[in-house]
Amino acid sequence: MTAPPLNILQRPAMAGEFIPANYFATLTRAEIGHAGRPLEVDLGCGDGSFLLEMARHFPERDFLGVERLLGRVRKVCKKITKAQLSNARVLRLESRYVTEWLLPPAAVSRLHLLCPDPWPKVRHHRRRLVQAEFLTSVRRVLVPGGEFLFMTDDEDYFHWAEDHLARCGGFERLAWQADTFYYPPTDFQQLWESTGKEMWRLRCRKPLTAD
Repeated sequence: MTAPPLNILQRPAMAGEFIPANYFATLTRAEIGHAGRPLEVDLGCGDGSFLLEMARHFPERDFLGVERLLGRVRKVCKKITKAQLSNARVLRLESRYVTEWLLPPAAVSRLHLLCPDPWPKVRHHRRRLVQAEFLTSVRRVLVPGGEFLFMTDDEDYFHWAEDHLARCGGFERLAWQADTFYYPPTDFQQLWESTGKEMWRLRCRKPLTAD
């Protein structure tokens, strides 16, 4: 007898929402979106402003937003539905779990981590998402040549990420200026930059020759 799907939610998916059939098994690329198309993942997509604008600008790509808070997921789903975007969906789950356990290997073209909680107190640094295990998972899920893009308003967290990436290895550092390519600002970024402050950007690539 085939076991029933391990779906922990007792409700149907909202329009624009992605609910895995099994939360305890690695996804296939076909489950997430259209086969043969680049997949971009926005970890902690917040109000969805970045996710939706990217989906509008790049209709030939698939976009998956990951967000922990149900209220935000509902709002983003409504925006996706209103905009009639068939290439964007949102998954309600923790970003670390999605990256380390659900995303399939060599499936993601770009993984975005924008303005995450910096956990500035030293005793809270262990709660930061950028850790050795996370970065190892990022490298695993990226396609050869795929990119990890990290942006923060916190200089200490930026240098923390730089240090952990260097120690992790397996990434090539790339230049990233505000005008390097099309990249719409998040709501938090707009608020921060409106005060005259700048964001810290880190862009790296999984080598084309990576295993």
